[in-house]
Parts: sequence; structure tokens; C-alpha cells
Amino acid sequence: MTMANIITTFAGAFIFPFLIRLCWGKMCDTWGAIGGWMAAGFIVGTTWTLTHGVGFIVQSGGAWIDMAWAAGAGLFVASAMSGDNVSKGFVNVIMALVGGTIGGFILSCL
Repeated sequence: MTMANIITTFAGAFIFPFLIRLCWGKMCDTWGAIGGWMAAGFIVGTTWTLTHGVGFIVQSGGAWIDMAWAAGAGLFVASAMSGDNVSKGFVNVIMALVGGTIGGFILSCL
């Protein structure tokens, strides 16, 4: 993996939780439940296109990276830095890692 690949992978992994933290709650507050569906489509769809479609995240060899890992880790760090309760967020990180692992395993089977 080259240095350029490492930088774009970290940039792609940063964009997803950043957009979730920045936009998702505001869209839900403004438009209610439909705002959550719109956020899911716009944020997840756009970020997936950037990371996997354009190639920000580079998957070398047999390794795979799932966006749930980036979202879980990024949102946990953002919450910890803003002074939120870290022990409550740790459960969410574990669930994101489990979900990312299961999602990646299923995709690797296809």
C-alpha cells in the first residue's frame, strides 16, 4: 500500500463520520423521520460512492474495509472529544465493529 493510498483511505474514513455528525441529526430535526431516510440515502450513498466507487478507500490483497468501522470509530472519537459519556459509546463501537465484520464477511462471500 502506497502513502497516497494510506492518505486517501484515512480521508475516506474521515468523511463518513464527519458528515453523519454534521448533517444527520439536523436533517432528522428539520424533516422528522423522512429526514432520517434522506440522510441515509444522501450521506451513506455519497460517501459510499466516494470511498468505494471513486476509490478513496483502497482494499489491497484480500483485506476488506467496511464503512461501519469508520462510522463507529469516528463517531466514538468525536463523542469522546466533545465530552460525552465514553462508557455508553463503547457499546456502540463494539456493535459497529461486529456489524462491519459481518457486513464485510457477507460481501467477501459474494
